[in-house]
Amino acid sequence: MQMHETHNTIAVPPDGARLRTPLIKGVKTYTQLSDDICRPVEGKANKWWWAAFTLSVIAMTWGFLCIAYEVGTGIGVWGLNKTVGWAWDITNFVWWIGIGHAGTLISAILLLFRQRWRMSINRSAEAMTIFAVVCAGLFPVFHMGRVWLAYWVLPLGNQFGSLWVNFNSPLLWDVFAISTYFSVSLVFWYMGLLPDLATIRDRAGLAGRKTMQYVYSWLSFGWKGSARDWSRFEEVSLVLAGLSTPLVLSVHTIVSMDFATSLVPGWHTTIFPPYFVAGAIFSGFAMVLTLMLVARKVLNLEDYITVEHVEAMNKIITLTGSIVGVAYLTEFFIAWYSGVEYEAYAFLNRATGPYWWAYWSMMTCNVITPQLFWFRKIRRSLVLTFIISIFVNIGMWFERFVIIVTSLHRDYLPSSWVMYSPTFVEVGMFIGTMGLFFTLFLLFCRVFPVIALAELKSVIKQIDERPENERPH
Repeated sequence: MQMHETHNTIAVPPDGARLRTPLIKGVKTYTQLSDDICRPVEGKANKWWWAAFTLSVIAMTWGFLCIAYEVGTGIGVWGLNKTVGWAWDITNFVWWIGIGHAGTLISAILLLFRQRWRMSINRSAEAMTIFAVVCAGLFPVFHMGRVWLAYWVLPLGNQFGSLWVNFNSPLLWDVFAISTYFSVSLVFWYMGLLPDLATIRDRAGLAGRKTMQYVYSWLSFGWKGSARDWSRFEEVSLVLAGLSTPLVLSVHTIVSMDFATSLVPGWHTTIFPPYFVAGAIFSGFAMVLTLMLVARKVLNLEDYITVEHVEAMNKIITLTGSIVGVAYLTEFFIAWYSGVEYEAYAFLNRATGPYWWAYWSMMTCNVITPQLFWFRKIRRSLVLTFIISIFVNIGMWFERFVIIVTSLHRDYLPSSWVMYSPTFVEVGMFIGTMGLFFTLFLLFCRVFPVIALAELKSVIKQIDERPENERPH
């Protein structure tokens, strides 16, 4: 049989050979693939999208009203006090930064390791990264109180002459790390969109949608799909993946140094950098699962986001959840082994003190719940996966709350011990960032393809579309 006669046929494996489970259900043509992926962008939104969008906008509006009240009145509307200077706001900041880690990990590291199962989820994970970093950035900015002076954290010349930022402060390292992470992630995400935006542009032209064709022509930056375009696309993708990989490790490492470089019991520990990175990937993958399980149902993408994708992500959650569990036990062991009574009391207070409920919620959600994924039936169950992913995100929020509040509310001096509770402004601001995140994600689903169409075409099983009498035998 000649070579050109077999390029579209499906090979039959020998008896006993083990085939990999296909990444896409069914046998799809290129046209079917384009129709399915572009349908949410080209068609009208269904009632589920409008219901979710309405709730998200209401939550976002409430959050912005709370922010306006806080800026107009002062930071005193929060529940902070002299002992607990960091609390709900910094908890949310670290939580959102952690959620943003999975996108770059899926896009960059799995790309370098040639893991093809990433192709159905990397686009949404990258978008989630950008939106999560936007939400995270709000909290330290408004924590300053005088938000109109936020530019003082940048190394810029100013009218006071000798005023300069403190380069020894991990808080300044945060500014550089997070802004770099956001910039690289944004470029990586948008560059991956170019071939798909050009596809939508061409389809709009064929359908006679002139306005849509003009908009996506502008967004696609003149992509032509030539060999030169694809060559440059692949080269830049690898370069950005190489730049992004150390950023995954560095960003949350630097965030952990906000705590580790202090002398507060429970913070001053060398385990924080790897522990925070593992926890960030842990919570990030859980949020990707939460979003993708909903998106696959609402956008009718069950053939492209399959149980195999969910199982692969659940395996990573099991690994990182186990690392986080070992880190918790290591912290307790070192607190006892060190012989430092303040350190030992800090961890004893976490487990048995006034905030014991937060600590044991953290342990249950982060250590016990992910271990259920060792069972294959649970790992491949979409309903149970969705429930566990929500528990993981709740547990990781409690982890940040426990680290920050329980270490501060009882420090070296018993005379300074105090309890902390958030006000409606803090809660409203957090709800507002949730609304902002989901509003941006829902708009993303309507404007851009949720799945990387051009990449996914490389893994579909091709079929011979010629009439039966014209096919080779």
